[in-house]
Amino acid sequence: MKPLLKIMLILFCFFASTFFVLKVSGLLGIDEIKTWLNTASQLNVYLVAFTVIGLLFLDLFIAIPTLTLILLAGYFLGAIIGGISAIVGLLLAGITGYAISYKYGNKLFDKLVTNPAERADAIALFQKRGPVVILLSRATPILPEISACMAGMIKMPFKHFISYWLISTLPYALIAAYAGSISTLENPKPAIYTAIGLTGFFWSCWWVFNKKVVQPRQI
Repeated sequence: MKPLLKIMLILFCFFASTFFVLKVSGLLGIDEIKTWLNTASQLNVYLVAFTVIGLLFLDLFIAIPTLTLILLAGYFLGAIIGGISAIVGLLLAGITGYAISYKYGNKLFDKLVTNPAERADAIALFQKRGPVVILLSRATPILPEISACMAGMIKMPFKHFISYWLISTLPYALIAAYAGSISTLENPKPAIYTAIGLTGFFWSCWWVFNKKVVQPRQI
């Protein structure tokens, strides 16, 4: 367990540091993203879609408030186009993270976990728990990127990874985009309630998984 947690913690610190830097610099805050999308919407609807896709893809490298961005995509583009744009962006980020880690992650893995037995244990543990981590990764920022990188690093079969990623991504993106589409500046409640509901749902699933599966096996 410790080698796997060590790798995930290092990845978390990397992504968290990018969020901190951007937060301090003010380059990609919520207000800046709103301004970008508002400017793009005055030019071309496709420009808004490409901006959403680009920002969600960029989330792989620098932490961006994903849920807020998808809600804004629904607000500016409508439920269908906003949802599709969000799905495309999230897919690109997940597949790219998986591919880069699949090809180069073993070098980092070998440096961080030098003991072959510990590496084997970490791989076996993620292969066992990885599907749940990917499925419930939307519970918190940064975890989706970590799960995609870990899946590539331990060489999870791509068809398995993409299946879990799609199951997690499709309803999440569509629900958030729809909530954004029916929200207005005067009535932001649908977006607020959806953000709370989605986060609460995933955290509840984590709690149930930990209570019913993880803790009994540790006893």
